[in-house]
Amino acid sequence: MIDVNAAFSARYAQARVKFLEGAATAGMAIRSYEHPLKGRDGETLAMDVALDGPADAQSLLIVSSACHGVEGYCGSGVQVFATHDAEWRAKARDAGVAVLYIHALNPHGFSHVRRVTNENVDLNRNFQDFSQPLPVNPAYAEIHQLLLPAQWPPTAENEAAIAAYIAQNGLAKFQAAVSQGQHQFADGLFFGGTAPTWSNTTLREVLRRYGRQARRIAWIDLHTGLGPNGLGERIFACRDDQAAFERAKAWWDPQGDTRITSIYDGSSTSAFLTGLMWISIYEECPQAEYTGIAMEYGTLPFNEVSQALRADHWQHLHPEAPADLRQAIKQQLMDAFYTDTDAWRGQIISQARQAMFQAVDGLSG
Repeated sequence: MIDVNAAFSARYAQARVKFLEGAATAGMAIRSYEHPLKGRDGETLAMDVALDGPADAQSLLIVSSACHGVEGYCGSGVQVFATHDAEWRAKARDAGVAVLYIHALNPHGFSHVRRVTNENVDLNRNFQDFSQPLPVNPAYAEIHQLLLPAQWPPTAENEAAIAAYIAQNGLAKFQAAVSQGQHQFADGLFFGGTAPTWSNTTLREVLRRYGRQARRIAWIDLHTGLGPNGLGERIFACRDDQAAFERAKAWWDPQGDTRITSIYDGSSTSAFLTGLMWISIYEECPQAEYTGIAMEYGTLPFNEVSQALRADHWQHLHPEAPADLRQAIKQQLMDAFYTDTDAWRGQIISQARQAMFQAVDGLSG
């Protein structure tokens, strides 16, 4: 066991070293998929995978981080802590459950402190059938120009226009318009892309390599940025299937005090989304019964998170911005997806650990 705070890192390169060292010390089988680009400090970027347990296990738990790059500062801490957690590892081993840690699904965003990939794509909107017409989000098109104004900070007129849109349509519709995903504006927010990203194709390779022997697969994907600070919302991450939903509730809300929410019935803090990453498990591991959740940890109020995302995208479009403004925007984004306090980190670990223990019980039940 290591200290909770020691499991978290201030830079991607440090997080990667901690994860690889923890996995190696634990004797896990490690494989790295190197990204074609370098990190912000010139470091190697990779999607690192560590398997704790037999390769032919019939039950597999996936624990993944950094689908949305900057959110990896949270998720990596959970994974690093788990590699040192003897009680947790014994729990999975004794139940016959192999655990697959996927560290840094989007290493470029993790390193560069961005939510998106190097293609400016939201990875969790990128899992579409690109041979078919892509979903259209006309509500986003209405506000794209407002979200990314010519100057930053935005003018009073710009902020008033957004406030008027929210007043007329409601905050829920604004959130849906912005975050649902869109494929029309490559420079815009929550862009789903027009082709699979490197992270998309690499994750699919990982799932084929490690998941096709399993009869039952669970997946906990670690996220931040929605909901009350420190609270880990357990968002149902499967197809709209009642049997899977009941299974998720039985596993992760057995006592009725850790509620499972859903984008299908409107109970989640997340809007209804398209192109979600977990779709890949059905396509790459069709033999397995799949049950999954996104663990969504709260940080700041939605309006502050939204403003941080707008600022980051604006900065990406304006590399000529002054250094002090760029630095302030990076810190604003970091604060939106990671609360740098001992209390918050403790909440992250305790809730993730509970969900992981519950997943093992579910897989072995």
